[in-house]
Amino acid sequence: MLASCDSLTHDADDHVRRRKMAVCVAVIAKENYPLYIKTVPTENELKFHYTVHTSLDVVEEKISAVGKALVDQRELYLGLLYPTEDYKVYGYVTNTKVKFVIVVDSSNIALRDNEIRSMFRKLHNSYTDVMCNPFYNPGEVIQSKVFDNMVSGMMVQVC
Repeated sequence: MLASCDSLTHDADDHVRRRKMAVCVAVIAKENYPLYIKTVPTENELKFHYTVHTSLDVVEEKISAVGKALVDQRELYLGLLYPTEDYKVYGYVTNTKVKFVIVVDSSNIALRDNEIRSMFRKLHNSYTDVMCNPFYNPGEVIQSKVFDNMVSGMMVQVC
């Protein structure tokens, strides 16, 4: 008989069995300032701010390379921007040049490229919902609880 997800919340070492999908999610404005950054764990927040900031150079290089190559302009997913010893940094850019950066733990080898793409699509759809809110002023820091809850769900997946 299969055990439910709720009954598998602790392993032998009494650690919560959660699969980290992302350790950092960032939304960067067209002018390269952060609209939203969320990190797990929060102790490494400054490190992730630096990681996201340094990834913007790679994003700009990829965007300019796509423009020169005249490939499909509808492809918004930039793929793996760069790996570090501990993390892999992925990028996505919208048609309005807003950038999404997702940092995942390098030890998470189960996370495939199509899952990363799906995370970016979900993030883009939720970002679009924020932009459609008449009470949101474009360019301000994103403070939507719905957006924050969606990102939190992307960051840690139980079982």
